[in-house]
Amino acid sequence: MKIKLSPSKKNSHSTKVLVVDDDPAITRMIKLNLEGTGEFEVKNVNESPAALAAATDFEPDIILLDVVMPEADGGDIAMQLRSNKKTKRIPILFVSAMVSKKEAQKGLYRSGGEHFLAKPVDTNILQSSIHTILYGSK
Repeated sequence: MKIKLSPSKKNSHSTKVLVVDDDPAITRMIKLNLEGTGEFEVKNVNESPAALAAATDFEPDIILLDVVMPEADGGDIAMQLRSNKKTKRIPILFVSAMVSKKEAQKGLYRSGGEHFLAKPVDTNILQSSIHTILYGSK
């Protein structure tokens, strides 16, 4: 199936999403699915130490961040992002396989002041969660 993107969506009105996950298959899937909606521009980073530089350069509206990664985990990356004046206000949505089935059934949830989704994440739930975090509703 070929996904048709509206040319008008690939402009400054697109929601910019930075995806940081050490698994390239996951980042490719998220990028393909979100960009397939015509509403998002997605940049993938598969090495956690590169996340801060990518966020500074790309200036995303939201960051999707894996929790368990080699070198620097999601908590470490979130601290770096929160400590940088250029990235400290960018919302972070943690996407993790470490979430329990009970928590996963809730879709988007908060813990410790942060937003979480369980892997694997459904595109509709992900899109709805991004809207909720950025705009307060779907």
